[in-house]
Amino acid sequence: MRAWSRGAGSVVIVVSALVLTACSSDSGGGSSAGGAKVAAVIKGLDNPFFQSMEQGIKAAAAGAKVSTTIQAANSITDTSGQADKLTSLAGQDYSCFLVNPISGTNLVQGLARVAAKGKPIVNIDSPVDAAAAKSAGAKISTYVGTDNVSAGKLAGGYMVKLLPGGGKVAMIGGISGDVTSGARLTGFKEGTAGKLTVVQTVSADWDRQQALTAATTIMRAQPDLVGFFAANDDMGLGIVRAVDNAQKTDKIKVISVDGNKDALESVKAGSLAATVAQYPYAIGQMGLEACVAASKGKKLPANVEAPVQLVTPDNAERALASTPKPFDPYDDPFKELAK
Repeated sequence: MRAWSRGAGSVVIVVSALVLTACSSDSGGGSSAGGAKVAAVIKGLDNPFFQSMEQGIKAAAAGAKVSTTIQAANSITDTSGQADKLTSLAGQDYSCFLVNPISGTNLVQGLARVAAKGKPIVNIDSPVDAAAAKSAGAKISTYVGTDNVSAGKLAGGYMVKLLPGGGKVAMIGGISGDVTSGARLTGFKEGTAGKLTVVQTVSADWDRQQALTAATTIMRAQPDLVGFFAANDDMGLGIVRAVDNAQKTDKIKVISVDGNKDALESVKAGSLAATVAQYPYAIGQMGLEACVAASKGKKLPANVEAPVQLVTPDNAERALASTPKPFDPYDDPFKELAK
């Protein structure tokens, strides 16, 4: 998973009867495409990943001239606050709901209300728990997100390449029990199996400072450690600082997942060894397009993988030049469906 954040500018449509919190915005312009009116509930904007996701939603909404309300959790751990936002929006007149839940189950009450009204639900980035959705009577029209096991495996494969002599590595995940974090850690273990030894795994709640502290503790306990894998860039950058503080920059490789701008700069500078860049901008954009298509009654693919790419010092400059958009072409099945 990641840490959370939300991005900025948008073309504004004011829905006069709707009172929004500080973590919300409206996007769109002109007449609404096919009458589509989208409500999006995403994770906290205190993380660049979710800021970029919001930008992608807004860009797609502006391009399609779709009225869109975006509300975000106050923080990465604000499960109840995020749930309240969806529950409130579920009682209003939207043609599709776009959700990026903090946990697999925290939005179930709101999803049940959406399902009762027969409105389509598009799930992005972090999956809604299938059993919870079924019990709520909520059918997910499509899921758009990173194959996080594959992302972790890509990171593991590159770590093996950087450490041909093998050695001990540690993993730092997000919130304990988080599905996205767990999948990335699993993928990394698969990518390093038989080549590197994972000696410790801890959680740092997607937080940079917590990751710095955890990495410092691990290095003291494992003086011969040669690598760290972090489940998101914010934690990866905290680990980089810890490694630098310990004067082990040349001895310990750090790889993370997300591809936010700070991480890309760090890779270019040679501090972070690599990041597996996923593209929350593209995830948000495709999610909004999927909602437009669903509002038109189009049949959607059940699952669509978002683009990912390994960013190393060799291609970091190209990745930076195109951020927040992918720097290589990718498949987007929703673009045509939304027309």
